[in-house]
Amino acid sequence: MSTNTESWGSRVGLVLAMAGNAVGLGNFLRFPVQAIQNGGGSFIIPYLTCFLLMGLPLLFVEWSMGRFGGKNGHHSTPFILDSMTKQSFWKYIGVFGLFTNLAVAAYYCYLESWTVAYIYHSIVGTFSSLNQEGVANFFGDYTTLNTTTTGLPYEAVIFWVLCLILNTYILSKGLSGGIERVAKIGMPLLILFGVVLAIRAVTLKAGSQGAIFDGTEGLNYLWTPDFKSIWTPSVWLAAAGQIFFTLSVGMGSIHCYASYLRAKDDVALNAMSAGWMNEFVEVVLGGAVVIPITVGYFGIDGMIELVNRAGGLGLGFRTLPYLFQQWGPVLSVLAGVFWFGLLFFAGITSSLAMGTPIVGFLQDEFNWRRQPAAWAFGGMVMVLGLPTVIFFNQGVFDEYDYWVGTVSLVVFALFEIILFAWIFGIDKGWKEINDGADIRVPIVFKYIIKYVTPLLIGFVFIGSLPGIWAQITGEYPWQVHASRALLLAVWIGLALVVAYAYRKRLKEGRFTS
Repeated sequence: MSTNTESWGSRVGLVLAMAGNAVGLGNFLRFPVQAIQNGGGSFIIPYLTCFLLMGLPLLFVEWSMGRFGGKNGHHSTPFILDSMTKQSFWKYIGVFGLFTNLAVAAYYCYLESWTVAYIYHSIVGTFSSLNQEGVANFFGDYTTLNTTTTGLPYEAVIFWVLCLILNTYILSKGLSGGIERVAKIGMPLLILFGVVLAIRAVTLKAGSQGAIFDGTEGLNYLWTPDFKSIWTPSVWLAAAGQIFFTLSVGMGSIHCYASYLRAKDDVALNAMSAGWMNEFVEVVLGGAVVIPITVGYFGIDGMIELVNRAGGLGLGFRTLPYLFQQWGPVLSVLAGVFWFGLLFFAGITSSLAMGTPIVGFLQDEFNWRRQPAAWAFGGMVMVLGLPTVIFFNQGVFDEYDYWVGTVSLVVFALFEIILFAWIFGIDKGWKEINDGADIRVPIVFKYIIKYVTPLLIGFVFIGSLPGIWAQITGEYPWQVHASRALLLAVWIGLALVVAYAYRKRLKEGRFTS
């Protein structure tokens, strides 16, 4: 009998936790870069279209699948998927829902730890004496574990370990006592910090504090579409890819959170609330902080050149700390704390969601208590994440992000939409979505889920095949090849554990549905 009898303490806590799962570092670091690299306003229309035709349907699907599995006592995707069909191989497709969360957490917690370190350095004034090149070099020294520039010996390792311990401790406190409590504190603070920074960004004036353009120039760039380039396939592919990344669909964490709902708890309104909150944070706040500030100091062409050279991490960690220094000693500290503070809250609410499927699996299948299951997850993340810390500059971090944070999401989402709409059946699925719903979901979504969403995900997958082939055949250092072998070994190991758990269920007379 499983020891897993947890549930959410309140609806507000659930929605905030679900929104925190979706709202992550990509809302503020990846979204602005995608918008800049794909024409600013030309990106927004495809992006919102993909949200309506792919993102929102997947949220409905994953919430309802999770609640359906939870009715039968399943809190992780292998047996949630297995309970929806008599075809036994689906449990192994569900392995992606364990693997993706574990492997993403392995590098995501390292990125999250940077935000804690940068809060510290913003407060102690490390950046105040550095020019633009010095701030950029600081990031390079930090990630190469340079012990002479950043101040503390092996500082990146110290902050990473502290971040892992904090995540694991909160995870060990359970849904209502840990995750929900953090979401209730973190999400309001994230929004507050974002609003303050957005107001400051759009009120930048040319000629004041070193700015050469008004902050509103950046907003004009983001919200003025170029209809000549709006039908470019690469723009649509980028928009669809961002939807996967920003909503955390195709991971398995949403399934797990939803599995702790009661049988008649609403999934339709909850899914929409979490989804639209994420869009507000990403489009309104994420787009109104980074882009206006960068355009204010570099102009549109300078911003595009900077992004092409350094990407999202370049803007967030190499550039903004320097620009904040132009605002004076007090505002620069506040801006640094607010910026890296909101990144921290965005990161930790997402990384906590990544731990829940593994913890739920260990509780369901091996009768582990919450605390040892959480600390076991923390240990797995430390072992799997160590190569991303030591070999960051050899490309291991990026390799994890590509295969686990990009490819795996699309593969799993494609399988799960096929299972839900065509094998479980759209009629049964539609009933599950609307069972206990506080709103009436427009009937058009029934047909979008069955026909449009699978085609869009298929388009994303096919469009990504050239990139996948280039990644496989490219020349990389041995550390990258070793990291691929490690990730494959982790997936196979998890599949073997799932197979063992299934045999254990059969021996004990427990069934998946």
